[in-house]
Amino acid sequence: MANGDASHALAVRDKVQLFLNAACSGNLDLFKKLAAQLDEGANDLTKTVEAIKDANQRGALHFSAREGQTEICKYLLEQLNLRIDSIDEDGETALIHAARQGHTHTAKYLIDRGANPTIPSNLGATALHHAAGIGDTELLNYLLSRGVNPDLESDAGTPLVWAAGHAQQTALIVLLQHGANPNAQTDDGITPVLSSVAAGSLACLELLIKSGGEVNISAGGATPLHIAADNGSLELINCLLKGGTDPNISDEDGIKPLQVAAARGNRAAVEILFPLTSKIDAVSTWTIDGIVEYMQSETKRQPDETINIREANRSKGVSQEKKVPEVAPEVKKRAAEAKSRGDDAFKRKDYTTAIDSYTQAIDLDPTDATLLSNRSLCWMKLGQAEHALADAKACRELRPDWVKACYREGAALRVLQKFDEAANAFYEGVQLDPENMELVNAFRSSFNFYFFYICWYIDTNLCTRINMNISLSFRTCF
Repeated sequence: MANGDASHALAVRDKVQLFLNAACSGNLDLFKKLAAQLDEGANDLTKTVEAIKDANQRGALHFSAREGQTEICKYLLEQLNLRIDSIDEDGETALIHAARQGHTHTAKYLIDRGANPTIPSNLGATALHHAAGIGDTELLNYLLSRGVNPDLESDAGTPLVWAAGHAQQTALIVLLQHGANPNAQTDDGITPVLSSVAAGSLACLELLIKSGGEVNISAGGATPLHIAADNGSLELINCLLKGGTDPNISDEDGIKPLQVAAARGNRAAVEILFPLTSKIDAVSTWTIDGIVEYMQSETKRQPDETINIREANRSKGVSQEKKVPEVAPEVKKRAAEAKSRGDDAFKRKDYTTAIDSYTQAIDLDPTDATLLSNRSLCWMKLGQAEHALADAKACRELRPDWVKACYREGAALRVLQKFDEAANAFYEGVQLDPENMELVNAFRSSFNFYFFYICWYIDTNLCTRINMNISLSFRTCF
């Protein structure tokens, strides 16, 4: 009897896999046939199909939308009346899946059927963010024409930050035409202008400056000119100078863009910035050669250390899942009630009350990583990055393979300006889920800026090798 039950369970599992594969491939006849078989005479096909999920809580509608299989979507929505805005474990709807993969026709069909385009994923990204990031101007216009706010926020910025960070010039134009704010900032100060410079996009930078983008803002202490001086782009430097950037603004360590360019060996950039920069007292020979020689000698004095993100990750190690106590069902219920109060307070932006409620829930159920993730986000909203990091680390101990836990840790470390550790956390998240574009964009909007900014403190040749290795590694993921 036991063997028979096991065989039946295996057969059902295989059939479920075939069913989801049919949703991906668009084989409607096979899909219907397998759905009927899985219903097993229950005569409630809608309930049966809606209940079939993978380990990430993605159902047939998510998979068919992700692969652009509009006919499968039509059958699920028009014949079976599935819930169009059901979310998976990452908080993503079918519309988000379609938009992220560039399936414009499918996405427009879902919108016409009533999909809510403003529902964000767990990291705050919507279909509009994804359309901006991949440059899908048809979908962008379709969404914006239906009154979607062009400044919808996400953990990785507004759609304009996404477009600028991916050098999507046409998407940038569409968003600006619909009133997108060229100076919208992420929680850690990243703006569209900073993103465009980090992406090396002169076209996007020019558009943003023309639209009123601020060029003298800073994030992590550095201005767009610091970033341009670091990567040596003369076009970006000249564009920023023409746009009114101040070459004498120093970062938090008192370093000016001229010094960054000199330390990185970008002589052409030094030649542009030198006559515009006030004399630096520490440099005894105030000439172009003098500043280059001085900064090159300073970098060589730095400790000769090798930075390898993946090796650092391995040596640091991520804690294995720790043993947690059993929690009685009635206690879990009370914890869920406290969590619900926290969720309501968070929606009201009453983060202090939300923290109190999540703390009550954690005390009752210390096994739920979601509670620590939620409280970490609340601490971030209150500017308490140290507390946010502590909760994020505890969250990762409970669920080391959870993408959101990686993101929470990276976000807190980034605000604390522990940039190499933040990059480690983000990279681990991308390795777990290379298709998670919210995480990828969060990484790009910070790593491309911060990593190249701090690189000049280390030997220039070593930095070049690091940058090359990182670029190659991430091309394989994205």
